[in-house]
Amino acid sequence: MMAISIARSGIAALAFAAIALPAAAAFPERPITLIVPFAAGGPGDTVVRLVGGHMARTLGQPIVVENAAGAGGTSAINRAAQASADGYTIVLGNMGTHGAAPAQYPDLQYDPAKDFAPIGLMVNTPIVIVARANFPANNLREFVDHVRKNQDKIVEAHAGVGSVSHTTCTLLQSIIGTKTARVAYRGTGPSMNDLIAGHVDFGCDQIVNVAPHIQAGTLKAFGVATAERSAVIKDVPTTSESGLPEFEVSAWIALFAPKSTPKHVVGKLNDALVKALDDEGIRARLLNLGSEIPDRAARTPDALQALVVREVARWTPVLKSAAQ
Repeated sequence: MMAISIARSGIAALAFAAIALPAAAAFPERPITLIVPFAAGGPGDTVVRLVGGHMARTLGQPIVVENAAGAGGTSAINRAAQASADGYTIVLGNMGTHGAAPAQYPDLQYDPAKDFAPIGLMVNTPIVIVARANFPANNLREFVDHVRKNQDKIVEAHAGVGSVSHTTCTLLQSIIGTKTARVAYRGTGPSMNDLIAGHVDFGCDQIVNVAPHIQAGTLKAFGVATAERSAVIKDVPTTSESGLPEFEVSAWIALFAPKSTPKHVVGKLNDALVKALDDEGIRARLLNLGSEIPDRAARTPDALQALVVREVARWTPVLKSAAQ
């Protein structure tokens, strides 16, 4: 009887597997919502619409982008963390939401390293120091000198506390020893609009967002915070070339799902992401924006998890020190 019972159990297990495997392979069976925790028009929004469109074709279902700005992106990230762990709600995260936020928000409702299933890294995005077109400085040394002498009159714009633009300019002001007025916006797009209009004076932003405005002459650039110049704004020197080597920083943009999302679902999403980043047309458009595309080893869920842990450890002491 025992042998019969075991045999029946084995048959039942095989039957269950036969049912479960097709169900696993079926994902996705309906549209996927991709939450972008910033206003439309920002760097993350631009990148995710390019990459997400290709991913949708690979997955065979639409990816619906939902912009939900506020609190440096953290409110939408928290909502995504609490979504059903089925792969049908995913979220864009970046250096701000998944690196700097724990130091900026003592009451943060999510843990970047524990409350998500990483899908993969999309791009790295160099940071550029920019100002309104008529800012009275012609290079980085003059910019730093002018800000130091007029910090009580100058206004920095950023996309919200904990955002990439806020975090990186916090580092910049800490390095040059200034504390200007700082205006928070509901996303990078609105902050850039006011900077271009001359309502505020300067900011730090991802190259994806500012390169077209630098090329058009509607923003003045003082330095790219990377080791080498960017191909899309070749005339803009690096911060090291201009005498500020301490300010070298590149942001990043990635995709996450709620924790406990099944591994096969994360795997399908990652596979679609990898295929998008390997597509020559997508690569060309991302590179033309100034983005840096990670190699395959850096695009895995495990690599993204390790990146998040490193970024939280990196930014926490920097930001807490600057706040004192």
